[in-house]
Amino acid sequence: MASKTTNTNRPWINSYPKGISWDSELDLSPVHETILASCDKHGEKIALDFMGATTSYASLGSQIRAMAGALQKDYGIKKGSRVAILLPNTPFFPVAYYAILLCGGTVVNCNPLYTTNELSHIIGNAGADLLITVDLEVVFEKAEKLIERGDIKKTIVGHFPNVLSGAKKILYKLLKGKELSKWQSSANANKISAFEDLIEKNITPEPVNIDVKKDVAVQQYTGGTTGIPKGAMLSHANIAANLSQIQFWGCGVFEPPAKVVAVLPFFHIFAMTVCMNVPLSRGAQVIMLPRFEMKMMLALLKRTRPTILPAVPTLTLAMANEPKATSELLSSLKLVISGGAALPNETRAAFAKKSDVLLAEGYGLTECSPVVTCAALLEPSKPLSIGQPLPKTDVRFVDLEDEKKFVKQGERGELVVKGPQVMLGYFNAEEASKNAFVNGWFRTGDVGYIDEDGYCFLVDRIKDLIICSGFNVYPRHIEEAISKHEAVDEVTVIGVKDEYRGEAPIAFIKLLSGKTVSEDEMKIFLKEHISKIEMPREIFFKDELPKTLVGKLSKKELRDEYAKLNE
Repeated sequence: MASKTTNTNRPWINSYPKGISWDSELDLSPVHETILASCDKHGEKIALDFMGATTSYASLGSQIRAMAGALQKDYGIKKGSRVAILLPNTPFFPVAYYAILLCGGTVVNCNPLYTTNELSHIIGNAGADLLITVDLEVVFEKAEKLIERGDIKKTIVGHFPNVLSGAKKILYKLLKGKELSKWQSSANANKISAFEDLIEKNITPEPVNIDVKKDVAVQQYTGGTTGIPKGAMLSHANIAANLSQIQFWGCGVFEPPAKVVAVLPFFHIFAMTVCMNVPLSRGAQVIMLPRFEMKMMLALLKRTRPTILPAVPTLTLAMANEPKATSELLSSLKLVISGGAALPNETRAAFAKKSDVLLAEGYGLTECSPVVTCAALLEPSKPLSIGQPLPKTDVRFVDLEDEKKFVKQGERGELVVKGPQVMLGYFNAEEASKNAFVNGWFRTGDVGYIDEDGYCFLVDRIKDLIICSGFNVYPRHIEEAISKHEAVDEVTVIGVKDEYRGEAPIAFIKLLSGKTVSEDEMKIFLKEHISKIEMPREIFFKDELPKTLVGKLSKKELRDEYAKLNE
């Protein structure tokens, strides 16, 4: 495999969106420096809106600096220190995140919905001694268990009512006080400090010399749906490069008075970059919700009139199917960016009936900080495409049987990536890091092809590929076919062992409310859309399909469920 890529291998260059150059010079300044400069520049403009409570850029900057000073002086956080964040979307998150980076520390993002055992693995693997969390009992109880188990030595806790507006703060304490942990009376109280107390100390942080290409800014753990989670080491340059790439790609769309909805969780790499780093670096307003709940989402749209909505396909579909999410309510939006999972064409079509806002699909991976390709953000792109590579990003497709061999344009292969946003490797996992690359190209595990204009199309994940009687069967193709049925809301297809064919597809379907379809009726419908070899061996109808916290349909639970049924 040749490491040098010529322009003939970059067909996207001649069909790039107007105003964007592939070889743009990227700003690799550490992201915390960029954000603090933005805070100094934009002063009293609103940086954060959390359920009506606002934080100015000036206040955000002072809180970041004060927290960094406290982390250095009181906790000894320095270059290389791993600090875990266990927080939902609240103003505590960006303050903690940028403060850790300002100290030279490494952010270890943790999902609050993970079990204590899962959190224990991540924190133990990372070697994080300090955890930053919130006193919501549903979250804090896990933090306390980690302290009791010895996984964490010290914890910083934010008081949730303090990030609410005045009236909501009082009402929350009166009506929902039981949802708060009384950590001051905990047996571990001597190991816990209040977030607000550290800010009030107003300690000026000591400067830290950052090597942007070697120092790890974020150690982001992969979802672990196919094994034990691994920590992708993302350098300051990786994070900064992706921030700069997206800014170029946006052509000013993130500039004030832009308002970005942050309902996707910041601890997820997509939201961390697109909902937090990018808008705050430009002086835009970030409007947060702690979780997706339709009533709160509708209220947010009405109250704030946002301009950009980063979403996952299930959120987009929920909005399309919600009668109260009217065209008028969505009319302030200038852009919806879909990521985190493949965007079904049916979901795109359903949303288009509700709103004419541009719906742009992007593609990325944890290991790529995360964005690799994206549809144009100011003009329509080719349907079903994940767009073109971002500036300074190279992509190719390699043979599924011989990863050292590039396939020709239009032929299917595994997508491989090179670019300044690609991780340094996995933490303490030399073999996994080695296997993740081939001749310097990062292996994504996604199957697809590139066309003559440099638009990339994905057909499936390698791990989801089903081999039926020697033929390649792609679950996504079957899912797309099933989604064409008017009664189908959501669908997931998995591969299972089959004595006759080796493997066979199995479909799990959630129908729209009030709709009924039998297995036989669905198979008759599918005969017109898929081949005999692709026909699901069995079809199960379920009231709900399992999802990850960010709304991606999850196949892991269905594989486990099916295995138990056939023990």
